Amino acid sequence: MKTSSVIQFLCLFLIIVFSLSVMRASEAIDSLLLEYKATSKDAFSAQVGEGLWIKEVKGRSCTTCHSSSLKQIGKHARTGKIIQPMSPSVNPERLTDVKKIKKWLLRNCKWTFKRECTAQEKGSILIWLNQQ
Repeated sequence: MKTSSVIQFLCLFLIIVFSLSVMRASEAIDSLLLEYKATSKDAFSAQVGEGLWIKEVKGRSCTTCHSSSLKQIGKHARTGKIIQPMSPSVNPERLTDVKKIKKWLLRNCKWTFKRECTAQEKGSILIWLNQQ
C-alpha cells in the first residue's frame, strides 16, 4: 500500500469510529430524555442545565470536580481522582452508557445538592452536556 492510501484508510477508520461513538451517545441520551420526559411537565432547557452545573450549594457545585470547562480534565475534590473531560466533543465515550449516566447523575446530585435530582433537572443537564 502506498503511504497516501494508508493515510486515507486511517482517516476513514477514525471518522467511522468517532461517528459510532457519537451515535451511541445520542442513543443513550435520547433514551434517557424519553424516560425523564414521561415524568416532567416542562420542556428541558440547556440554560437550566448550565445553571444547575454551576449552582453552588454549601461550597459544592459540579464545577468543583469537573472544572468550569467541560473540555478539560477534572479532579475529584475529596479523593483527588482524575476525571476525564465531560464534553462529548472531546471525550466521545462520554454519555454513551445509560446505566453509567444514571449512576453518576444519582451519585453526583446527592453529593452536590444533598438530594436526588428531579427528572426535569436530569433532562436539562443532559441537554446542556450534550451540546458541549
